[in-house]
Amino acid sequence: MNFRKGKVHEEPEINLIPFIDVLLVILIFLMVTTTYSKYSELQITLPTATAENVPVRPKELVVSVDASGKISLNNEPVRYEHPAQLASEMRKRAIMQDDGKGPVVVVSADGAARHQNIVNVLEAARLAGLDRLTFATVKPE
Repeated sequence: MNFRKGKVHEEPEINLIPFIDVLLVILIFLMVTTTYSKYSELQITLPTATAENVPVRPKELVVSVDASGKISLNNEPVRYEHPAQLASEMRKRAIMQDDGKGPVVVVSADGAARHQNIVNVLEAARLAGLDRLTFATVKPE
């Protein structure tokens, strides 16, 4: 028995709005995750020279810290009490550069030195106004 004799069958229809929404989300995701290459604006070829480069050695203030915590400035022992005292010693030994900047502070610390001793040296350099710091290392053989 056919009870639906009088009803008209509706054709199924594809709803495009959710499909477009999904495509827009995928497009936004791809735009956000894409990495863009940065190209150099100038393509230049540097000139060559046969002369050897002379390394410009800036003035240095070498701060040595041994395993027991003793500190020396430019191989002269200094009695350490607190960072402000070490900062005043560093200021006395600092030789200003021609460009008006302070010397490069080279921290040469023993591998077994306490971390706190190194932090104290860095704090003293900050208090002395010496902001150019480097650490001395050796190359492994």
